[in-house]
Amino acid sequence: MPKITKQLTDLEVKNLTRVGRHAVGGVVGLCKQVSSSSSASWILKASINGQQKELGLGSCRTVTLKDAREKARQLRLQIANGIDPIQQKRQAKLDHWRKKQRTKTFDEVAGLYIESIAAQWQNHKSRAQWESSLSAYVSPIIGSTDCAAIETADVMSVLDPIWLTKTETANRVRGRIEKILAYANTRGYRSGDNPARYRGHLDTLLPSPDKLKRTAAQPALDYRQLPKFMNALRGVDSVAARCLEFLILTATRQGEARGLVWSELDFAQKLWVIPANRMKADREHVVPLTQRCLEILQNMPRREDSPYVFASVRGGPLSDATVGKLVKTLHKVEVAKGGGGFVDHRQDKRVVVPHGFRSTFRDWAAERSSYPREVIEHCLAHRLKDRSEAAYQRGSILPKRIDLMTLYDQYCTAAATKILTDNVRAIGDQRAVHGGLY
Repeated sequence: MPKITKQLTDLEVKNLTRVGRHAVGGVVGLCKQVSSSSSASWILKASINGQQKELGLGSCRTVTLKDAREKARQLRLQIANGIDPIQQKRQAKLDHWRKKQRTKTFDEVAGLYIESIAAQWQNHKSRAQWESSLSAYVSPIIGSTDCAAIETADVMSVLDPIWLTKTETANRVRGRIEKILAYANTRGYRSGDNPARYRGHLDTLLPSPDKLKRTAAQPALDYRQLPKFMNALRGVDSVAARCLEFLILTATRQGEARGLVWSELDFAQKLWVIPANRMKADREHVVPLTQRCLEILQNMPRREDSPYVFASVRGGPLSDATVGKLVKTLHKVEVAKGGGGFVDHRQDKRVVVPHGFRSTFRDWAAERSSYPREVIEHCLAHRLKDRSEAAYQRGSILPKRIDLMTLYDQYCTAAATKILTDNVRAIGDQRAVHGGLY
């Protein structure tokens, strides 16, 4: 049975200055351990599972005698209940270490996720787009936040400022946040529902992005102004001008046209085959080459130092800024002539951008031709939701697309006041059912 020591007063304990261990009473086994004239600490001697152990309770400078006795009583109670305080402390440290290992900020998890899926991206630009969007819109707000602590309010703090003004970008960012948080759940960095999911969650807080697309649409030229614009464009002798003209005539995206390489062209079949890794839908796209497209390509010099058709001075593809600047220049020239310039035909009246010419083509095809919607959508390389429409591509759709793009070529290159009725009839007679009308 342990010896019961007289309970010493604060002063008596303070006067215990001889080097060694001194029982202070109040709790069985509680001692003051003096190491030197300036160093002393509290020790509790106890038998745990049949073994004598010593438990440190802290320095005498920071822990009072009263607190030391209270700590000792609590430890004695744990021991009496079969708990090993030493093992419990070790386990707590281990749990803390493990938790720290699992704790990752959003930016850290984003980096791990991007590394894990990088191999599936055929286009290196995909990674750059992910990193750029996260860096611009997410990292400044929740990048340093513990991934496990991210809630709906945090996701909304990212999306709210851009959902109405940059809807398409905002929706992409939301999707990327959702995937990163799903990855975090799988790896054990967080648990619970995904606060970035849209359906059944954020759709109650944010308007549908599909219904906001018109608000966020790129500035497009009224197709009735297109011949006038093309006449002005034909008067510019530059690689950027030919690239823009080719882009308009093929109704392709700017990156697809700027990235055109000679190996993608089939002059014998008059086709341009864009590989899947250069397409937004990650699917090969075949583009008919009209007469004017072929003229543009045949007049472009082939450079030994570059595979690109529309190469920059250094041999790489033209930048999007170069092509965009050309449109603004043509606009300023038109305004200087006393014209209204080349602006969006909707309410905002902004200067048109290269991507907007795809909308111009769609409007022209819908209003001035009688070709089916699926033919027009295939010209734009849009993925059709209806499987029966998608299957139509395997049939006779390419000849119809060739006819439609030929009509568009003729319309684009016509004088602003001239209607090429004879050319319409020539093609229309061959395919009266799907022939286009200006």
